[in-house]
Amino acid sequence: MGSKGALPVRLQRLARTAVVLLLVLFSASACEYTYDDGRPEAGPTVTATNAALPPDPSLEQTVTGEELKEWARGALPDSQGQSFYSSSGYLNPGESRTEQTVQLPGGTYAVTLACRGTRRVTFVVTLADAELVNLTLGCANARVNVVQLEKDAILSITVGSRSDANFAYRVSRL
Repeated sequence: MGSKGALPVRLQRLARTAVVLLLVLFSASACEYTYDDGRPEAGPTVTATNAALPPDPSLEQTVTGEELKEWARGALPDSQGQSFYSSSGYLNPGESRTEQTVQLPGGTYAVTLACRGTRRVTFVVTLADAELVNLTLGCANARVNVVQLEKDAILSITVGSRSDANFAYRVSRL
């Protein structure tokens, strides 16, 4: 009786093992979900490395006259404070230009810089012999720098470029 009773237990264990294996195999394929979203099933994977949108290609072309004034107004974001000085213009390749602001009362100022062209423009803002800002800005961009003036002062702003470019800047009190 011992051998007759042992056989069904072994068969039961084998049957359970087979059922478990079949369930595992069928569940692995049954859980797979596919849908047609219009994309091909296989193909190259694209990985985004820069979420920023590319600059407007028209900003690689310099402008003059009213177009320059319109671009400068749009390129320099509205300032929250009082605007004390602003300038814009065109630079020939290799040209640099130095301008001075009006007398600025002591306080905190936003110096907003922008350029347009195919390359970069260098902006250097100085107070007497002290360099407050030295920035080479890729065109089609704008940058805001905050400077603190302890007393009334006049800033010198030098703008230069190796290729033809437009520039614009504004000095506003915060």
